Amino acid sequence: MDTVEHYRQLIEKVLSEYAAIPYPYGDLRHETVFDRDRDRYLLMTVGWENGKRVHYTLAHVDIIDGKIWIQKDGTEEGIGEELMAAGVSKNKIVPGFRSEARRRDMGFAVA
Repeated sequence: MDTVEHYRQLIEKVLSEYAAIPYPYGDLRHETVFDRDRDRYLLMTVGWENGKRVHYTLAHVDIIDGKIWIQKDGTEEGIGEELMAAGVSKNKIVPGFRSEARRRDMGFAVA
């Protein structure tokens, strides 16, 4: 299987598993947005809480130049940890929300 296709499937699986977890309070739910043409994957939280509209990105993952870029990760476990548990090596994961120096210190891909 093509590496990028494998990454797509893993990212979709991880984000879908998070989306399946019921939200503990409010009239909120998680939704996934998968754009395979641009290799952009989102986990959104949407709904209503205390009479106010809630709409935010919990996680944002891209595939860029054959690497998985985690642009935002608001999950408890960490998407990078889940991807590594599924067999993706650290040098193929870029925590884009961290500085290059911090990525290097953590052992992840820089870019």
